[in-house]
Amino acid sequence: MSIKISIKKNLKDKQVKNYVLFCNDDYKIYGLNNLSIKAEKKTLYKSILTNKSKDKKLIFFDINPNQKVILIKIQDKFNQTDIEKIGAQFYDFIKSNLILNSVFFDKNISDFYSKNKYFLDDFFHGVKLKSYQFEKYKSKKKDQVFQILISIKNKLKHFNQNKRYYSLIEGTNYTKDLVSEPGNILNPDEYAKRLKNLKKFGLKVNIYDEKKLKKNGMNALLGVGQGSIRGSYLVTIEWKGLRSSAKPLAFVGKGVCFDTGGISLKPAKFMEDMTYDMAGSAVVVGLMKNLALRKAKINAVGVVGLVENMPGGNAQRPGDIVKSYSGKTIEILNTDAEGRLVLADALTFTESKYKPQFIVDLATLTGAIIVALGSEYAGLFSNNDKLSKELFEAGKKVDEKVWRMPLNKNYDKLIDSKNADMQNINYVGGAGSTTAAQFLQRFILKNTPWAHLDIAGMAFSKYGGALNSWGATGFGVRLLNKLIEDNYE
Repeated sequence: MSIKISIKKNLKDKQVKNYVLFCNDDYKIYGLNNLSIKAEKKTLYKSILTNKSKDKKLIFFDINPNQKVILIKIQDKFNQTDIEKIGAQFYDFIKSNLILNSVFFDKNISDFYSKNKYFLDDFFHGVKLKSYQFEKYKSKKKDQVFQILISIKNKLKHFNQNKRYYSLIEGTNYTKDLVSEPGNILNPDEYAKRLKNLKKFGLKVNIYDEKKLKKNGMNALLGVGQGSIRGSYLVTIEWKGLRSSAKPLAFVGKGVCFDTGGISLKPAKFMEDMTYDMAGSAVVVGLMKNLALRKAKINAVGVVGLVENMPGGNAQRPGDIVKSYSGKTIEILNTDAEGRLVLADALTFTESKYKPQFIVDLATLTGAIIVALGSEYAGLFSNNDKLSKELFEAGKKVDEKVWRMPLNKNYDKLIDSKNADMQNINYVGGAGSTTAAQFLQRFILKNTPWAHLDIAGMAFSKYGGALNSWGATGFGVRLLNKLIEDNYE
């Protein structure tokens, strides 16, 4: 079901079939006296008394044979995310009540909306987030359109007037689109090609192909992709929102377009889910698109490593030793621990070339983080307390939560190699997510503030969440946007 929102001036009563009204926990309707279209109060409150339920936040009833009311309960104290979640619940409600094809909101409830000027923006942001669907490859698409009418008397000063909400939806949905694509379509060659299109939004895009990667000595990244007939790439996406040459904020993403595990082949069961092993890169791409659309007043760079991990005749073998961009050597004990190899070169390259204020990397890196945190929190590992706190607080505000996990030099012995500077897995066992992050930390060479977000449990949902439908979640775009809004703009 797609959502169409229209703003109408001086809507006539007979044009309205289904009202949406808001009330508090005591069923007092906000701004009833200021409604531009009048409902019979006695009939309305009689219907509320008949239908009210403490357990329900949304109540649906008739006020006459031709008009219905959806009453939504709002707590007296609420924040932005509360309203977004209610918007998402509203979408689920209208989707399950197929007798509805349109509803009416009144923007002229002055005694309520004047105190909460972005209320409807947040509400419809939740509706839009929840209503995402990926039906690109269905031969019979569901083409039902749900109409939302918003009545106004005067010029609307706030609703839908800033680019923040539109840009966030566009960025988040672009991330979801990329993650939802099958591996036979969105291979590294196609992915790199699509990223060129971001130039039209004012972003500077540079693509480093295999020839350039070899010249730069990015052998850790190249080793992951050498078993595939597809190319391997490093793509940089730059946004310059300041006239000054201020140091950029840097975001790095793992883009393994499909991960078979390579020679260390994964079990067949659920391997189809490995199409979303590029979700970290998709978050970076969606974030950069969002920043460009809303003309963010920062300098930022996104860096993504794009590869396909296949068990071909030229594939990397367990026991191989590669020299990374940093100059450090890595013994490959398991070819299924490939994401950290991609990120290793990308992190050192980003720090060296851009000298950023901080680096945040994102990756569906370890199954161990799902064991630890499930699908409620992303794992946060960092060398910087300030950046960690900022990410934690931003996550709480947008309900994309992170939980800080430990890093400590004592873990180094688990990834030290007898044959090279380090090995890419811990063969002793335990601390799988921490040793992976400890590995990545070795490629931050100049003490740049850095945070690693392991989003393996958050990038894709089998059952949907409060603000997302089944499938790709877009987790990370709103989190990082909030981090920027609150601390760096």
